[in-house]
Amino acid sequence: MLKFFLSINYVDFKNWDEEESGKMDVNYRVDHIPRTTPNNRRPGTRMEPTTITIHNTGNPSSTARNERAWLTNQLNTRTASYHIVVDDREAIEVIPLNEVAWHAGDGSRSSSGNRTSIGIEICESGNYERTLQRAAQLVAELLLERNWGTDRLRRHYDWSGKNCPRIMNADGNWSGWDSFVNRVSQSLNELRGGGGTVSDQADDDAQIIDNGGVTMTVEDANKIIRFLSAAYMATSDREARREFNRLANELRKASGQEPVSG
Repeated sequence: MLKFFLSINYVDFKNWDEEESGKMDVNYRVDHIPRTTPNNRRPGTRMEPTTITIHNTGNPSSTARNERAWLTNQLNTRTASYHIVVDDREAIEVIPLNEVAWHAGDGSRSSSGNRTSIGIEICESGNYERTLQRAAQLVAELLLERNWGTDRLRRHYDWSGKNCPRIMNADGNWSGWDSFVNRVSQSLNELRGGGGTVSDQADDDAQIIDNGGVTMTVEDANKIIRFLSAAYMATSDREARREFNRLANELRKASGQEPVSG
């Protein structure tokens, strides 16, 4: 049974059946930094992502909450940000996935990683093996939601040549990266098990959607869709996910946007 708590600029989704049975999955939290955050860390620029970029935080003692707090810390003077940070306990979405974040180190041209890719920071603290598994599961969820494959995955290194995700690189041997991609692929295959994908249902929904009058703004619709996206990733129930996709497309219809399939 999926429950959620909502407060201003904060959403916390938990799978309570798993928690009560001692098998709780990682929490997915939506806790966006304000657009007024200094140093242009959240420019608010619209983005249509085409890839997902993986990073390591470079801080062996920092948790996901620490990383989120650092983005709004007055001592932080860098123009650097990302979309999601994950550790061995939780994942926190700090910038909407349809907005630009400064994580790829390759500038602001239209084809840059900064302008086209969802940036995910993997923490190095705690149980790193567990963190990797959680990160792989999270990435698989994002790929499934968009009907993408692992060919959409990128290293920070691919954009700017930086040695990142650094723990996946052993003296120039990126076998750790290959292993992570394999984990994601396995998780993605498991999510797709049982026949059909979420995008199949989304395609069906798209065919019956009536492109009627606009009844809400695009901004309001997309705010609600982001909450639905977090709920989607917090459950493994296929019917629930299909319903979240259907509802998201209904919101797109109401705001005059085209439905998406995945």
